[in-house]
Amino acid sequence: MKQPLAYITAAWSGNEKKDRPKAARYCRAVYEAGFSPVCPMLYLPLFLNGEAPAEHEAGVSMGRDLLRRSRVLVVCGDYVDEAVKRDIALAERLSITATTLEGILTIREHGRGEVL
Repeated sequence: MKQPLAYITAAWSGNEKKDRPKAARYCRAVYEAGFSPVCPMLYLPLFLNGEAPAEHEAGVSMGRDLLRRSRVLVVCGDYVDEAVKRDIALAERLSITATTLEGILTIREHGRGEVL
């Protein structure tokens, strides 16, 4: 069965040692809810230097492209920063469903994981 792509966004701290484990937990939860998680935070820092302006912009562009290909945007964490607000706005413009991690898990608990 093909699982729909779910783009993972959160207000990342910029501390890779803290952010990567959180991102992995979010992805695991979304995977268990029946989606294929897409989380640029997990792989872009492996080959892009976020401190270099051109590479930072390339990362933002790649992330936006991945969001465009996704069926749902999953907002994770307790805080919404400007980057998350931009992801939500883009999803809205593209008519991509936006929800929280808790929303995805609630839908899954009720056996309606296919609704989105």
